[in-house]
Amino acid sequence: MKAIMVEDEIASRETLRNYLTKYCPSVELVAEAPSVAEGLKAIALHQPDLVFLDVEMPYGNAFDLLEQVQDITFETIFVTAYSHYAVQALNFSASYYLLKPIDIEELIQAVSKVEEAQSQKQDQLRTKILIDNLKTMNHQLKKVVLPVMDGFEVVQVKDIIRCQANGNFTDFYLADGSKRMICRTLKFYDEILSQLGFCRVHKSHLINLEYILSYKKGKGGTVLLQGNHEVEVSPSRKKEFLNHFIS
Repeated sequence: MKAIMVEDEIASRETLRNYLTKYCPSVELVAEAPSVAEGLKAIALHQPDLVFLDVEMPYGNAFDLLEQVQDITFETIFVTAYSHYAVQALNFSASYYLLKPIDIEELIQAVSKVEEAQSQKQDQLRTKILIDNLKTMNHQLKKVVLPVMDGFEVVQVKDIIRCQANGNFTDFYLADGSKRMICRTLKFYDEILSQLGFCRVHKSHLINLEYILSYKKGKGGTVLLQGNHEVEVSPSRKKEFLNHFIS
């Protein structure tokens, strides 16, 4: 794969360049850029298959760069020092990212996933979903990428009634009556959906507050959701849940 790197830190560029040379022989690094402006020029000139993109840079960030690309035809691996906002956005769209300092095994894994997705032309869609989500003000209109056995599905937040833990999987119950079993834990989705109108009411249950019809008192109580979903509220999470309805 023909790749470019957009990274403002010289030491970070050198580290990633060396790692790619030694551990990712399928990647040919054809250009490096220290800023958004130079990155845009390199993308236009080289038409890469893959872009390693630092999230935070002077005079703009990764999302600013992507918004200025007319037609995204490349895969993207984001590189970032920990930023809750950035990581949440990337997780939501199931984008690939590496946390600094870069771990070699994670780099190899990310490149392998991109190679696999490239053959199915999936990653461009992931990146477009990421940009759409960043532009969307209404949380319920955001989209989430759900990895399934043969690829992934894209659903809007507003179409998710609830999520239920199923071992290392999570069962998604959708407004059309369908169900999806997703190979990620409920904790993962709790972290990205809790800021978007969802509430963890039980260790096994995450619900969309927009679908609540009624609440019945009890030690923890129970919530009735549209679609005839009845969900138990654990006593330890009762106060947090009720706080959503206190004006």
